[in-house]
Amino acid sequence: MSGILDLLNSDLGKTIISGVAGQTNQPQNKTQDVLTMALPVLMQAMKRNAATPQGAEGLMSALNGKHDGSILDNLGGLFSGGVDDNVLNDGSKILGHVLGNKQQRVENTLGAKAGMDAGSVAQILKVAAPILMGVLGKQTRQNNVNNQGGITDLLGGLIGGNSASQEQSFLESILDADGDGSVIDDVAGMVLGGNKKKGGLGGMLGGLFGK
Repeated sequence: MSGILDLLNSDLGKTIISGVAGQTNQPQNKTQDVLTMALPVLMQAMKRNAATPQGAEGLMSALNGKHDGSILDNLGGLFSGGVDDNVLNDGSKILGHVLGNKQQRVENTLGAKAGMDAGSVAQILKVAAPILMGVLGKQTRQNNVNNQGGITDLLGGLIGGNSASQEQSFLESILDADGDGSVIDDVAGMVLGGNKKKGGLGGMLGGLFGK
């Protein structure tokens, strides 16, 4: 399975990047930077949430219902004339659910890394979150995923599509040091590559942003 960053490099990904950039009045290159960092973080957060039966059931329910992938069928229509408020509100709810009280920390960190203010990052993520859910919904259907193990495997496969050398500063800036075992700690640990199997994301971010 190709990773989420392979998606961003595809024609569909380019449509998403240019559409999100237009919607948020941000340069395409910076929008791409934010999405390249943010999407694996959001997916790792979802994977952590899906580690509990209740979390997995909630995610599966969303992917089999509202977020079944149909949003991808008309991205041109989604972006022409501005993204609908319903989609933006949905994006806000997704981010709140996935990131919880770490949302602002993540937005600040991504903004600092991409050279963009956190408010603009928040707007990008609001537009991108429902699209990401649509991608997951489509993958869920294509791979006949219907249980907790399947959804965590799917997310893991999409996150781990790339590998290279590691970047530490992203970890340090996003790491939550209060020891509460939060999802963002897990993301940070993964970006650091402390677990060799999961080192790909850290390397990929390093290759893109650390050189």
